[in-house]
Amino acid sequence: MSRIEPYRDELHNLSSQDDVMEKLIEILSEEVLYPEPGKFYTFIYQPKTPNIEYDEYPFIACTDLEKWGFKGLNFHWRKSRNYTWEEVIGKLHIVNYDEVDDLNTLQYGKFRLNR
Repeated sequence: MSRIEPYRDELHNLSSQDDVMEKLIEILSEEVLYPEPGKFYTFIYQPKTPNIEYDEYPFIACTDLEKWGFKGLNFHWRKSRNYTWEEVIGKLHIVNYDEVDDLNTLQYGKFRLNR
């Protein structure tokens, strides 16, 4: 059973992206420092590049590992993005395959402009 399923209603009733991400971090307690291509993750991201639009709470399918970081398909934007190691806050939270659909129904992408 998906770890998300018992919390589905609660997650959908939360009022902010911050609250949803906080609950997801609690539920998705399995963490890694380095993603594996072909696997799914959510995490907190704070870029240093000024004037860049970003998703503070990406939900991705990792596609490539690089020396500088990793690439992933961001499900909130439906496009590939680059993520540098230094700009990932904490660890990446593992999302199992059977949890992907549940996370895709949550509106927790937090789009910001880095200033």
